[in-house]
Amino acid sequence: MFNTEDLYNLAGERLLEPRGQKFTRELKLAMMGLPGKKAFAVMIDHCNLDDSVEQLQTETDQIFQTLLPEKIEMMPGLKTLLAAIDDAGLPRAVATSSHRNFADRALGHFGLQPGFQFVLTAEDVTNGKPDPEVYLTAGDKLGVAADSMLVLEDSVFGSRAAVAAGAFTVAIPTEFSRDQDYSHADAVVDRLDSPEVLKWIKHRHLPAKLGN
Repeated sequence: MFNTEDLYNLAGERLLEPRGQKFTRELKLAMMGLPGKKAFAVMIDHCNLDDSVEQLQTETDQIFQTLLPEKIEMMPGLKTLLAAIDDAGLPRAVATSSHRNFADRALGHFGLQPGFQFVLTAEDVTNGKPDPEVYLTAGDKLGVAADSMLVLEDSVFGSRAAVAAGAFTVAIPTEFSRDQDYSHADAVVDRLDSPEVLKWIKHRHLPAKLGN
């Protein structure tokens, strides 16, 4: 929904620079889509840091407080996508690996939160992505069978979680993850308002999943 990878990139650079480390592309991709604790554990191991996960999380939260209002943007096509969902009378929800505070602030910045039935964050599940728990929970809360859910994801871990839940999974890679393998996804598109996605929403019908 938002340019979160741009924000995480800037935050990672500001977090690691005082520690004499680089937030490399390799590290970004290893962390992308993971819930906070797992992501920071990857960073600690990759950079051989002495910091705890909690220390890195606290410092990153402080960095985001400055970055978010200045740098956050909607991803291209988001407004068109949300309007199409509303026109079709379909429910919509957010299932993110981000923390509640970040998700609420990001949605609130654009006044989008009232349009969603609910928002699930890292604090709402025991097992984060790529475990399917967050999407199985979303389906239960929506009262929708997993194979009737359309999930839009920008990371490999996130899309694998959606596939494992049984949802129809559309990958929308960012510039950071464009060269990753999304062959497990049911479709790969360039934008949130791609013609294929808008058609499926308008007609309230999903094509057959991969392997069916």
